[in-house]
Amino acid sequence: MKMRLIIDGDGSPVKEEVMQLGEKFQLPVLIVTSIDHFTDKKTPAFVQFVYVDKGMDRADYEIVQLLDSEDILITQDYGLASLALPKGARVFHHSGKEYRKDTIDILLNQRYMSAQMRKAGKKRRGQKPLLRKIDESFTRC
Repeated sequence: MKMRLIIDGDGSPVKEEVMQLGEKFQLPVLIVTSIDHFTDKKTPAFVQFVYVDKGMDRADYEIVQLLDSEDILITQDYGLASLALPKGARVFHHSGKEYRKDTIDILLNQRYMSAQMRKAGKKRRGQKPLLRKIDESFTRC
């Protein structure tokens, strides 16, 4: 099977950049997203939208079903990354950082600890705003 670029499309800030990479390397691009994010925007023939019903993690489950070991997945979801890595896919954050089997457990643990702190009422600083620099670093990776 030919390599594909698969985007966890709900909220991905690098869809345009991934489409440019798909065009440059002649790779199909699949954007998996909730029907809530439906668009009739014209896209090149190598780009395909896969829409899923509303619901928590529906897009994630669809992505896991679609993934092949040759694919590259772009997501900011640690949980989805942890499901994709055992399938042999390469998985990248939109910042360009590659998720790895040997570090994903650490990221999942940090996510869990942060959730516990929020439940306990301890405030943490939120995410930094996405900068154009991040989009550029993704494209370079």
